[in-house]
Amino acid sequence: MIKAGVLGAGHLGKIHLRLLAASERYELVGFFDPDKKNAAALASEKGYQYFNSPEALIDACDMIDIVTPTVFHHQVAQQALQAGKHIFIEKPIANSLSEAQEITEMAKKHQVLGQVGHVERFNPAFKAVADSITHPKFIESHRLAEFNPRGTDVPVVLDLMIHDLDILLSIVNAKVKSVSASGVAVISSTPDIANARIEFENGCVANLTASRISLKKMRKTRFFQKDAYISVDFLEKKVEVVKMKDAPEKSEDFAMILQNAEGEKKQIYFENPQIEDSNAILEELESFADAIHHKKDPVVSLKNGTDALELAYRVIDAYSH
Repeated sequence: MIKAGVLGAGHLGKIHLRLLAASERYELVGFFDPDKKNAAALASEKGYQYFNSPEALIDACDMIDIVTPTVFHHQVAQQALQAGKHIFIEKPIANSLSEAQEITEMAKKHQVLGQVGHVERFNPAFKAVADSITHPKFIESHRLAEFNPRGTDVPVVLDLMIHDLDILLSIVNAKVKSVSASGVAVISSTPDIANARIEFENGCVANLTASRISLKKMRKTRFFQKDAYISVDFLEKKVEVVKMKDAPEKSEDFAMILQNAEGEKKQIYFENPQIEDSNAILEELESFADAIHHKKDPVVSLKNGTDALELAYRVIDAYSH
């Protein structure tokens, strides 16, 4: 079993602690959190071992799970990597692109692995259709959240849209050609709503909207490709897959047939992929255990996390000018 320690015991840190404690792939060694009152209460209530310093925790572990506020990612990742420890680091990987690149280089230098917590890659709805999304031509995404002051320490693009930017980069096999964006600050000092149009060199276009001041939650992405429409509801963990094929000479009575202006006939049919119920956070942590055990690239590498951050900053630059 891999000895794991958690740095940061806020809302998400508590979830990571619970899942690592329950996992058969890890031995939860303990945690560090600078809020001593919170840490003492957590240690007393749950029985997790509390360490007095990040250094003491890092020394006792094989893998460090970094769930601190983003501004501290670079500092604590450096400490863990210099000690030769593997790191799981929550998204966004760092506060700046230069910090992200330093983390990536340091992991290479010390020959340890790192994975970034882009959890939507492990969403069971997305996993059910990911292999079917082959050559998307147009992608539309809406990620809307109700207002929560906890998320406003970073721009909405880094807090919410970055999930969809990572999904985008994992699906579209081409370089980004251009980025245009707009952002509106309503409550915060940085935009609370952002929209981005991203064009890729292969002709694919993505239109992404993120908001943290919506009245209802929504996390939905739709993929359009030749002869297929695929919708993923990340929140409800549901999918819709509609495909087209050449209509047969003689169709069934209730078959849905479309005919275009040239007289070509297409048959519409629906697929219902099996969605396996799973805990995406536990799955991403255990997939990292697999990567460590087999010495292979993690599903979401430090480079993937850096690429998503780079694109996020291109969106922020586009609406800032």
